Amino acid sequence: MWNDNNTKFILAGAAAMVVCGTAAAQVNEEVNSRPDPYVMDQDFFKMPAGRKIGSTVTLVPDPDGVSMWVYDRCGDWACVGTDIEPIMKFDAEGNFVKSFGAGLIVRPHGLHIDFEGNVWVTDDQGPDGVDPRREGMGHQVHKFSSDGELLMSLGTPGVAGDGPNEFNRPSAVYVAPNGEIFVGDGHGGNSNSRVVKFSSDGTFIKAFGHRGTGPGEFESPHSLAMDSQGRLFVGDRGNSRIQIFDQEGNYLDEYTQFGRPSGIYIDANDVLYAADSQSEDEDQVALGWKEGIRIGSAVDGTVTAFIPDIDGEGSQEGVTADANGIVYGSLTGGMALRRYTPR
Repeated sequence: MWNDNNTKFILAGAAAMVVCGTAAAQVNEEVNSRPDPYVMDQDFFKMPAGRKIGSTVTLVPDPDGVSMWVYDRCGDWACVGTDIEPIMKFDAEGNFVKSFGAGLIVRPHGLHIDFEGNVWVTDDQGPDGVDPRREGMGHQVHKFSSDGELLMSLGTPGVAGDGPNEFNRPSAVYVAPNGEIFVGDGHGGNSNSRVVKFSSDGTFIKAFGHRGTGPGEFESPHSLAMDSQGRLFVGDRGNSRIQIFDQEGNYLDEYTQFGRPSGIYIDANDVLYAADSQSEDEDQVALGWKEGIRIGSAVDGTVTAFIPDIDGEGSQEGVTADANGIVYGSLTGGMALRRYTPR
């Protein structure tokens, strides 16, 4: 596994090889050159008449394995002042099925579908002195039924804080098989840098982590996933790593070989998908990573495939896969949805 640039790294490709990291760029090039066995389709999703896709951080498969849920910013960069519904469902052929959630969200960010088919979303902004129409909105996590009924809200609407029922720019939400709720609370800057755990009824249990670069610390807990062992994976984007915890918040390990993860997803076979949307930004380019989607093993951290991002803006933040191994990506800047099918 990879923990720093002076550690032995195990990479999986056509044949496994061990590399001693003496220069980050050299090691990164090995991962950047993993094969790309996919063909991209950027026209698969058919939007409803008169609507365009907006800035989109997250998309997630339905429990049926092939339908897809998409959480976009109402055809724009935010949802304030519009009656557009940000939560959309598409069938296995990319046809629009339904939408809901209008009037409740300032800026859509994280999306998760639990084992019962409920739809969980995060709203990562609030009033913040920006727009009076945002008063009493934002900095929350919402739970909907698959038909759009609002079932639960966590956080104090419109209030940014670090108390047991407060968030400051929550980026991600994930529900464990036992129903316990994990929230990646923070989005860089002056926001929080922690993971918050709740019981299935929304009762606060604990929070762990704070701003920093050490084990168990975060810069931006931007995305969450869980493997078949029940380990919680946190895409700590600002620190260019994925951190791994048990469900009590105890630090277990970290992977740095997946680049700078904006989005992460783990399928039923423990295949790990990570979308890197920032490694070619001006302040990151010296690290040698290329932007795109890296695919590998959640179990041991091997990287087996890399889908380069064709968008020069590097805006593909979301990633997921359906039951057939088809990969999907979503863009914030660029405002597009992508489907990657095996060659």
